[in-house]
Amino acid sequence: MKTQIGEKQRNQKGIVLWFTGLSGAGKTTIANELSRLLVANNNHCYILDGDNFRTGLSSDLSFEKKDRKENLRRAKFVASMFCDAGVIAVVTFISPFESDRKKARKLLQDRYIEIYVKVSFEVAEKRDPKGLYKKARRGEIKDFTGIDSPYEEPKSPEIILNTELQSAEQSASMVFTYLKKNSIIS
Repeated sequence: MKTQIGEKQRNQKGIVLWFTGLSGAGKTTIANELSRLLVANNNHCYILDGDNFRTGLSSDLSFEKKDRKENLRRAKFVASMFCDAGVIAVVTFISPFESDRKKARKLLQDRYIEIYVKVSFEVAEKRDPKGLYKKARRGEIKDFTGIDSPYEEPKSPEIILNTELQSAEQSASMVFTYLKKNSIIS
């Protein structure tokens, strides 16, 4: 019932666009570009970024597997609240484990759209915009995805964006087109 009220107020469906991929794949860059497109289309959206979560709501958590799962549990819950309010929640978390993404899909059901931001490990490490791969290689960050912790590629995402072949603008446009084509936005 509360979902319907929020959607009616905003004249749009509350959904979660769950971006997953290695650090440096381009998740946040694409999300920012997509947000620009959505706002220009009069859609209400909010980006739930993994880095921002880590400095606020999840600042008490480490990068150990147990804490990563807790971080994603919190993200799923917050994203579902945005859905209930009729907002498009754009989630940009590495989300390295298939089991955690399955839990998000189970919780959000048809309000969950998984977007795999695909990039090779070599390219992601070369990009390293935050210097995280270098820190992980020096042992300053433990359990870093791609170095000493695995990244499990999504088995059946709704959208795959290859940022080695597409710009952030092209990738965001693909997601925007998907949303229009599937009558999620008008």
